Amino acid sequence: MRQKLTIVICLLSLITFFTFLWWNQAVKSVNPTNKESITFTIKRSEGIRNIADRLFKQNLIRSPLAFFLLVRLGNFDNKIQAGDFQLKPSMDLFTLTNTLTHGITDTWITIPEGWRNEEIALKLSKELNIPEKEFLKEAHEGYMFPDTYLVPKEATSQAVANIFFDNFHKKVSPEVKEKIKQKGFTLDEVLSIASLVEREAKFPKDRPLVASVILNRLKEGMKLDIDATIQYALGYQPNDKSWWKKELTIEDLEINSSYNTYKNAGLPPSPIANPGLLAIIAVIDAPKTEYFYYISDKQGKNHFAKTIEEHNINISKYLNK
Repeated sequence: MRQKLTIVICLLSLITFFTFLWWNQAVKSVNPTNKESITFTIKRSEGIRNIADRLFKQNLIRSPLAFFLLVRLGNFDNKIQAGDFQLKPSMDLFTLTNTLTHGITDTWITIPEGWRNEEIALKLSKELNIPEKEFLKEAHEGYMFPDTYLVPKEATSQAVANIFFDNFHKKVSPEVKEKIKQKGFTLDEVLSIASLVEREAKFPKDRPLVASVILNRLKEGMKLDIDATIQYALGYQPNDKSWWKKELTIEDLEINSSYNTYKNAGLPPSPIANPGLLAIIAVIDAPKTEYFYYISDKQGKNHFAKTIEEHNINISKYLNK
């Protein structure tokens, strides 16, 4: 019995000794003399095991297991952030892991669907210190694709606009562009219509029907009579602290602007906002309907009508007018 206990103690001692040797080597830097910075990106919600594997493959750590254990036992897992980090092969495991909890070189920027360029410019000014006027010189309305981006903190206005623009052409794929061509539209025309849909339809299920109304009115040569184009023409509203005026007046509908679709037939000269992919698809795949009118109730739901008489009934029913 005593002999077995001695063997167990010896085995445990050996395991402890070799574990210590392994750990002592695993936490050392991969190459103490290599101080070259390597950009390492951690994606949102990326797992620790995957991060460990990628660090090892990029020759930044000696052992994925050692990194995993340090993160878990050292309570780093809730502190490691998504973003871009400058790491070096000369960093030991403790320094590298600590770097992943701060020192992000990029900033996450989310651009919602339906924002106009001025709204994007204000966000970039606040979060990246990019002057609004500089971004607006580079931005093209309709092409600043709504999405979540990891933007370098030192990025210029042109660089940010290019990031948005490049993502637009990735999301609006060649297949989508081919469908646009088959429908007989230009890309600019579809983006203009999609921007109207984005601003006029609050709920996804209403988008295709709003698109159908716009297409029907364009086909018949009718004025679009869309409030969002008036809001776009009016610009920033100090009282609302918004670029989109909440309550339009009869006087607002008389504004002298090429974007006033109550006065001018056809599409506005350009998109009035930056539509998302679903709004673009809603235009391309718009159903064939006999609707020529719609109103939005107080909850933002759209109600459609084929005739002016039906439209007036909807106004009375849903808007109490």
